[in-house]
Amino acid sequence: MITEEHLVHLWLHLGWPLLRLLIYLAIGLLVALFIESLNWTRKLAVIARPLTRFGHLSPLAGASFSVCFFSGIAANSMLAEAYSTQQISRKELILANLFNSLPSNFLHLPTTFFIAMPIIKGAAFIYIGLTVLAALCRTLLVALIARLLLPAGNIEPAPVQPKPSTTEHPFRVALRNGLHRFKRRIRKIIAFTAPIYILFYALTEAGFFTAAEHFIGRHLSWLSWLSPQALSILTFQMAAEFTAGLVAAGALLASGSMRMEEVVLVLLIGNILSSPIRAIRHQYPYYAGIFKPVLAAQLLVFSQGFRALSIAAMAVAYYFICM
Repeated sequence: MITEEHLVHLWLHLGWPLLRLLIYLAIGLLVALFIESLNWTRKLAVIARPLTRFGHLSPLAGASFSVCFFSGIAANSMLAEAYSTQQISRKELILANLFNSLPSNFLHLPTTFFIAMPIIKGAAFIYIGLTVLAALCRTLLVALIARLLLPAGNIEPAPVQPKPSTTEHPFRVALRNGLHRFKRRIRKIIAFTAPIYILFYALTEAGFFTAAEHFIGRHLSWLSWLSPQALSILTFQMAAEFTAGLVAAGALLASGSMRMEEVVLVLLIGNILSSPIRAIRHQYPYYAGIFKPVLAAQLLVFSQGFRALSIAAMAVAYYFICM
């Protein structure tokens, strides 16, 4: 029997989060279409122009990079729209998505910093600095790979299509054109996002993701070279969440049981191990709405794999320099 308590739980944990996600997706898509309708792509691409020109990436990729500092959903919507209209290739779509590592990292930087700093104090500066450095290295490396894979003519401006003369304000025309395309795209986005989000909610309620995180947390024997204290932080970070790992690290730092260098290293390792499951759980539903489900899965695999490798490189370098 469905009680009022069940209905409240469904609304708080499924109804409202799904509605909020769809609202964010709708706003992101509308912004992306509005920018494209106004032909602001090349203006926004100015910020990343040195890197995009070096990497043979189109102005659309540069515009997406700039927008990503403010909204990852809007940036991905721009890429999806460009890909669906064949303005960029599948290869460039993947590279442009990876290229946005740096601005997407900055989106979550304030929240992460202001949570970590009071708990682990000075170690927060080093940990966050290393994750930002990893994101910067990813973006630079993607630009280099793109230069090797994409044609040099990719950076040339697309031929301007003649527009019919009109006395109507450009903003009004852009808004009307954007809304027309928005109505068509938002239906597809909702059709993919809502069922996948509900499925992932059901898996969460069934304990699937919690069990997966606990399983990984219990099978850390290959990290036996870490101290028991470090393994306890990893277990909290994997089995609960990032904040739980931070609290455990802060307590061990305060008691003198662990050095700051050890805490930074174990947090980097925890970042590598815990991020993929959380990315699938939280990012895939809206990725599958913006892109197609198979393409969304491929983009997540590429981005998470690339991210894990870059942070692992930072962890190895930090280990040999500071430990």
